[in-house]
Amino acid sequence: MALFLLVFAVCLLIFGGMVVILLFSRTPRYRTEPRQLLELFDKALEDRVDEGEWNAIIDYPIRHDDYLDGVRRRAHRLMEEHGRHWRRAQGGPLLDSTGREELAALRKHLAAHADLQERRRNET
Repeated sequence: MALFLLVFAVCLLIFGGMVVILLFSRTPRYRTEPRQLLELFDKALEDRVDEGEWNAIIDYPIRHDDYLDGVRRRAHRLMEEHGRHWRRAQGGPLLDSTGREELAALRKHLAAHADLQERRRNET
């Protein structure tokens, strides 16, 4: 009987410890910043980005900033409308010429917005 109680106590301690660890640990969060999107757009415009990197950043929702999430959704739409998934695997561009023009405009708009936000932060 003593052996049973000892095994039961050890198992209870192990399971209880695991429950406590799981309760106090948090899920890691990935926080996308404007500079990361600008770097991704620059790589896409220079044909240096692969599809996996593009999808890892563009397919992940941005919950902390509605403006950045709008930019991300617009870039996602650009990929859906003007993306060339099969050409990138063969060394071609990720977007066609119209998509590249729209992405350049989106990049310019995001850079201006990020500069404005940075100036506002520095003033206060």
